[in-house]
Order: sequence, then C-alpha cells, then structure tokens
Amino acid sequence: MSTAIYTHPDCARHEMGDWHPESPQRLDAINAQLVRAQLDPFLQHREAPCADIAALARVHSEDCIALVQREARRLEQNGEEHYPLDGDTSINRHSWQAALRAAGAALAATDAVLNGELSNAFCAIRPPGHHARPSESMGFCLFNNVAVAMRHALDVRGLQRVAVVDFDVHHGNGTEEVVAQDPRMLMVSFFQHPFYPYSGNGPSASNCINVPLPALANGEQVRQAVLEKWLPALHAHQPQMIFISAGFDAHREDDLGGMRLVEADYVWLTHQVMAIARQYAQGRIVSCLEGGYNLSALGRSVTAHIKALAELD
Repeated sequence: MSTAIYTHPDCARHEMGDWHPESPQRLDAINAQLVRAQLDPFLQHREAPCADIAALARVHSEDCIALVQREARRLEQNGEEHYPLDGDTSINRHSWQAALRAAGAALAATDAVLNGELSNAFCAIRPPGHHARPSESMGFCLFNNVAVAMRHALDVRGLQRVAVVDFDVHHGNGTEEVVAQDPRMLMVSFFQHPFYPYSGNGPSASNCINVPLPALANGEQVRQAVLEKWLPALHAHQPQMIFISAGFDAHREDDLGGMRLVEADYVWLTHQVMAIARQYAQGRIVSCLEGGYNLSALGRSVTAHIKALAELD
C-alpha cells in the first residue's frame, strides 16, 4: 500500500480577491515543492470527486449548504465577482464546485484508506474547512471537510470511533461544534490564544481536548502539550481511524500566526499520529489541508508532512 495525494484543478478556481491570503497560489506552492522533492515515484495522485449534498448534510444545515450553492450560481448568471459570507470569507462563481471537490477529496480518501487501497492520504484542497460550523461558513471555510469525512466513516462505513488531530494555529471551532455532540468522535488540538476565532479556551466537552498556547510558542511547548494532553486522550479513545486538520500557519515564517514551529515539528507531530494509528487504527489516516499562508513555508511543511506519512523521511 502507499500514500496518495487527492486534489483537483477546481480547488484553484475558488478565490476571494487578489488581496486574500487564502489564495490559489497556496496549491501551486505545494505542487512546486513536491516536484522539487522528487516524491512522485513514491506517491499516488488521485483526482478528487465531488461530494454529494447528502454527505454535506450529515454535518451542515440545509440553509448553510443552499446559501453557497445559490450565491455561486447567481454570481455566474450575473457576471459578478464575489459574494461576502462574512468579513473575511467570500465566494466566487467557482466556489461551490471547489467546495464539493474539497469535501469529495476527504470522502474519497476515507473510502480508499478504509478499503485497504492506501495506507494513508493527504488532501491538497481548498477552501479549507475547520472553522465551518454546522449552521454557517466562516473563517475562509465553506464546508467542514474533515467533519464530513468523519461522519461518513461513522455513519456510512460503520466505524465506531474516530479522532481528529488539529494543529492549525487557529482553533477549529466548527469541528469542535460537531465533535462535542458525538461521543464516537475525539478532537485534540492546540492553537494560539488569544487569537481568531477567540474560542476553545473555556469549558469544553470531555471529547474535545483543547490546548491554548501563547503567541511565540515553539516546538518544545507543542511537544509537551502533545505528550501530556493529546496522547493520553488518544490512547483512551482508541480511534479506528484518524483525521488530521493539517494547518501549517503555526510556522515561524507565517505572518498570519504568531507561533514558532518549523518543518521538523510537523514531522514529529505526524510521527506521533502515525504511532497511534498503527496501534489502534491499522495505520489509517486522512490528512486535509487547512491553513498556511507563507507560500514557501507552506510548501516545505506540507512536503515534510507527506514524506513522513509515506515513511520517506
């Protein structure tokens, strides 16, 4: 078996304006670094299908889904550029299709890993997902790709326990909202606090392990949090599959965050997740791109993450 990368050209057609840091160039930067690293002989490249609305509806309300679909179509019909969903999140005429591909990548990767076709997979997708709440899109995110895949693994594929590991610099408030209502799920995360979306630092459900860290927190502090907080919770939950909300904006070169991680820290984090997956989940991991806005740091960090998943590091 092997590691696969799921993506689709549609994911690059969603854009929110030339000024916006969540840009199509993020995927270009990842692709360029993967080519530079000469990893193609060791990876499978798979095209992301479109998710169906029923899969989205396991997480999101009818109104949340319909808004994105309706406004994307209206933009196309009227020749308009963008429709704002909130102060920093908008869509263009291609966003509906891109969002279906992003969620579809997570779903297809989940099925391929569960079917034994792959050891694990990375989804190079956008728009990202972990801020998307069941009731609304927000924070650059339209639909919650990881949450949609987790619900699919549980409700369609019949798993009894899954976990999500979130190492984005921002708290995954949308994912927590889904996980907190479902004891079959576990969420472990660290994030910079105080910072957008200003959540995750208060009381939480017992299956949501949040570790707020201050600005300038480095790899040593993250590793301590993982060893003391994450790993005991993951061992107790014994997940049958692990999902990763893979944000790389905690990198020290990323100006949208204020933490101090480097590529070696993402490799270490990946190894810790893989060890848990080998013990309880037959090694099954699906990782989905979230944040990461310094293009060079993003490309390098994703490449290091994928090399670790493929056991090439």
